[in-house]
Amino acid sequence: MSRASDRVLKGDACAPQRSLFYALGLTEEELNRPLIGVVSAYSEIVPGHLHLDKISEAVKAGIRMAGGTPIMVPSIGVCDGIAMGHIGMKYSLASRELIADSVETMANAHGFDGLVLVPNCDKIIPGMLMGALRVNLPAVVMSGGAMLPGNDKGKDMSLSTMFEAVGAKKAGLIDQEELTYIEQNACPGCGSCSGMFTANSMNCLCEVLGIALPGNGTIPAVYSARMQLAKKAGMAIMDMVEKDIKPRDIINEQALRNGLACDMALGCSSNTVLHLLAIAKEAHVDIDLDIINEVSQKTPNLCKLAPAGPDHIVDLYRAGGVQAVMKELQKKQLINDSLMTVTGKTIKENLAKAVNLDHKIIKDIDTPNSPTGGIAVLFGNIAPKGCVVKRSAVDPSMLVHTGRARVFDSEEDAIDAIYQGKIVKGDVVVIRYEGPKGGPGMREMLNPTSALAGMKLDKEVALITDGRFSGATRGAAIGHVSPEAAAHGPIAIIQEGDTISIDINAGKINLMIDEAEMQKRMDAWVKPEAKIKEGWLYRYARLVTSADEGAVLK
Repeated sequence: MSRASDRVLKGDACAPQRSLFYALGLTEEELNRPLIGVVSAYSEIVPGHLHLDKISEAVKAGIRMAGGTPIMVPSIGVCDGIAMGHIGMKYSLASRELIADSVETMANAHGFDGLVLVPNCDKIIPGMLMGALRVNLPAVVMSGGAMLPGNDKGKDMSLSTMFEAVGAKKAGLIDQEELTYIEQNACPGCGSCSGMFTANSMNCLCEVLGIALPGNGTIPAVYSARMQLAKKAGMAIMDMVEKDIKPRDIINEQALRNGLACDMALGCSSNTVLHLLAIAKEAHVDIDLDIINEVSQKTPNLCKLAPAGPDHIVDLYRAGGVQAVMKELQKKQLINDSLMTVTGKTIKENLAKAVNLDHKIIKDIDTPNSPTGGIAVLFGNIAPKGCVVKRSAVDPSMLVHTGRARVFDSEEDAIDAIYQGKIVKGDVVVIRYEGPKGGPGMREMLNPTSALAGMKLDKEVALITDGRFSGATRGAAIGHVSPEAAAHGPIAIIQEGDTISIDINAGKINLMIDEAEMQKRMDAWVKPEAKIKEGWLYRYARLVTSADEGAVLK
């Protein structure tokens, strides 16, 4: 069987290329084995990536054990927590496209026969997977695992606790000593932040999609089982290469529907909607927001992990992990268990020994937290093409809400108003021109949502934006409004004091003005000046689509 590496290793014409492989210290024996690219996002700036050098080395050991030659190559990665609340966040979502492009570049330029992807944080996981789907070489995702939660007087906490503590300090609910204690203890070590935030959501969904081994989503970063899994991932890729099983053979429409079903059951981050839409495009599968609502309506929510509840990823791991959640869904045929995975077995075979060990963490399918999924898509005259809310993190009192619009054209202006006490019970905060084009980069709004939660306003104030939210966000936070303001979406014509009606249960969000007034305002709209006028974000803003299409580049 011919290999992709033949184009850089076989025949007299490849003698120059072979000489460069020898310059790397590789032997003739190693060059006679499949070349496996180990794409590592290791860096010293992202806590979730700090240990990926060790995970990558374990992957390489597994590849060698199974008869392959591993070659590690790098990937960039932005730490969303560090980038939050300033210009850095404009680069976060946009970096997903750079990561996908870099995987495509490194794989095709160097003739790899297969890939093991070693990410661990928000945009890096989908970015690597998008690149792997694009080149369609045998691939396995091997993530770095979750951080353990911090502890405050016997109570678990995470990064979301930290952001909310800032709001609590502003409101005079805690003092400087308490704030300092939380900041020094909320994040106790390496790994992706410990709740069901976007990174862990995507780590879990890679497991569901079948492109990662069981355990990928929930084994904590510091457990030896994570290193063992990495070695097994290295061995698994050799089996994929031998059988010529490629990502598009695994990630098809049914696999993506499985992903959506588990997304709803787990109560994943709303960012997963963006990422699954983008992954689907690279897999050549058509899914849209209507499909997401369809799946959500019939899939119960089984887990309430932070920020929706007190539990963390390590608790889900102890309860049986993602496989136990899938086992519950399997009971009512809510997933297709006939699909192939990178284990070389079907989902059904993988689930044979899965057990729900804690029905407080993973609810039984017959007694769920709610009969519908953790994410809902809303439509209305504010969002004709849809918007997204993490329903499982919304207090029941806010599922239906009507309030006065408080309109801001940037995240910074909204934050200032919140901290100055200008937002009151019943308000609907509108933050616009923060979408993929308008931001540019579709910033996460963890600062304003955490400020509201910390000030005890999350059960009284809604927030809507054409930007997006961190997986750490809780409350009636409605994002991804499409079309965005910069693309002449109706969110652009909301005025201060307008009445906005939200009904999450019914999937509706509307500005309470008549059609004539709506059209008058739309006709009078003037496109604002671009916020960024140079660099690659300027190019990104010109090419990126709205959130309903996954915020991918045209």
